[in-house]
Amino acid sequence: MSDINIKITDREGVTHDIVAPTDMSMNLMEIIRSYELAEEGTIGVCGGMAMCASCQVYVINDPGLTEMGDEEDAMLGEAFHVKDNSRLGCQLHIVPEMEGLEVEIAPYP
Repeated sequence: MSDINIKITDREGVTHDIVAPTDMSMNLMEIIRSYELAEEGTIGVCGGMAMCASCQVYVINDPGLTEMGDEEDAMLGEAFHVKDNSRLGCQLHIVPEMEGLEVEIAPYP
């Protein structure tokens, strides 16, 4: 079992030090939901299908994330509050290489 340490700043500006498992096939959206860092019904609305952008985050520190796929890029092209460092949490699968990741949850539309 290998856990990683990540920092997630919620929508109120509070930063949380999170320990996330890399052996449970979870993504960042699921981590945010499991730690209840966003109000119920405001994150992962589409269930992690890259179809709503409710799990959008701003990457503050990127230790080496995988490249953005076409579906994620297309969804961010239609989303609100998008920045150059925007990613969809549902598309960021928790892996050991994410140790030290820092993100801020984007505002909910």
